Amino acid sequence: MKKIEITTEFIKLEQLLKLANIVSSGGLAKELIQNEEVKVNGEIETRRGKKLRKGDLVEYNGNQFLID
Repeated sequence: MKKIEITTEFIKLEQLLKLANIVSSGGLAKELIQNEEVKVNGEIETRRGKKLRKGDLVEYNGNQFLID
């Protein structure tokens, strides 16, 4: 599990995927999310603007990212 530190109240899912180097662009992030390949706290998430806060867990392709 990799920890992703944020200094704001929240980060949008699309931004997190770029920050974690999962994707290189917003377009690729949108595609992964729409294809139901990303989970937030164990549930498939289809909203790229989903607000993530400290303690949320994002999963993609067998990798886990904890918002810290």
